[in-house]
Amino acid sequence: MKNNILISSLILLFGLYSTANAECLRQQEDTGGGELVGTLLGAALGGLVGSQFGGGTGNKVAIGAGVVAGGYLGNKVGKSMDCQDQQYHSNTTQNALETQKVGQTSTWANPDTGHSGEITPTRTYTSEGQPCRDFTQTIHIDGEDEVIKGTACRQDDGSWKPIS
Repeated sequence: MKNNILISSLILLFGLYSTANAECLRQQEDTGGGELVGTLLGAALGGLVGSQFGGGTGNKVAIGAGVVAGGYLGNKVGKSMDCQDQQYHSNTTQNALETQKVGQTSTWANPDTGHSGEITPTRTYTSEGQPCRDFTQTIHIDGEDEVIKGTACRQDDGSWKPIS
């Protein structure tokens, strides 16, 4: 369960995938995959998740464990979702959050890897003057499904950034 939460949370960082795509392509050529990007994003997110637990020394242990687990799991996701998968995912997510009605699902599929996913906006509201949307998304990789719920808000540049 804990592993699924971290993997799902990493996938939620669609905004970082979209901005990291050029880096992803360069690394794929240089190192054979997106493992480094996945490891770094996973470690950062794992530390964030770990910081939500405990207090004092327990909190520091949770952060450290989150960084290690997130880095490991992010590495696995980075190996699983190639740059093309990440681009399909990011483009579909950004478009769905910008244009789809609540309850309307957008899908993506990479014919080269067989990986696919969908995103459905579930609520639209304003927070601190910014349009925000709750959503549910599912990623299908190698016969396994990762389902998450999250929230993203539109940034000044028009892109959607996850906030939870």
